[in-house]
Amino acid sequence: MLYWAAVFFVIAIIAAVLGFTGIAVAAAGIARILFFIFLVFFFVTLITHLMRRGPKV
Repeated sequence: MLYWAAVFFVIAIIAAVLGFTGIAVAAAGIARILFFIFLVFFFVTLITHLMRRGPKV
């Protein structure tokens, strides 16, 4: 998911440089949404991993 966010970010940068503002805004929005979904999944898996570890003896 982070890979696709980076891909859309690169597309947004290239589109902005070439003057395609509509495509750049759309690609940047998609990249932002995918990045935040990645963050949510990352923190959920981090918390569940820490809960499953159990106490150290």
